[in-house]
Amino acid sequence: MLTAELRMAATPSTVWSIITDTTMWPQWGPTVSVAQVDGDAPLAAGVQGTVTTTVGVRLPFEITEFVDGRVWAWTVAGVPATRHEVRPVRGGTVLSFGAPMWAAGYLPVLALALPRIEQIARGDGRSRAARNRIGRR
Repeated sequence: MLTAELRMAATPSTVWSIITDTTMWPQWGPTVSVAQVDGDAPLAAGVQGTVTTTVGVRLPFEITEFVDGRVWAWTVAGVPATRHEVRPVRGGTVLSFGAPMWAAGYLPVLALALPRIEQIARGDGRSRAARNRIGRR
C-alpha cells in the first residue's frame, strides 16, 4: 500500500472518533458529501453502508478490517479502498491513510484530508463547519 500520513498534537482517541464518525466524513473527506451506515451501527468489521461522492454518485461500502481505536479499512463498490490507521506517538498521534498501489493517483486527495482532520481535532474545523451550516439555512 502507498501511504500519506500526518503527525498531529491530538490524542489518538480524538483522531479515532473523527475518522469513525460517518457524519464527519464530509468535513474532512474531499470526495465525500454523505456517508451512512446501514442501521446507524457503529463502524465494525462487516458493517455496510453507502457513501455519496461530491459529484453525486452513491456507492455501497463495507468495513473489511477493524481494530477498535487503531485501524479500519473498507471496500467501496466491492473494490479495496483506503486503510485508516491511528498510531499513538509521544505528544500526539500519527494518522496514516493507505491506498492500494493501483490507486496512487488518490494519494493527493488523502493528503488533503489529513490536515482537515487535524483542524477538526483542534476544534477549528468543527466550528467552521457549524458556521457554514448556520450560514446555509
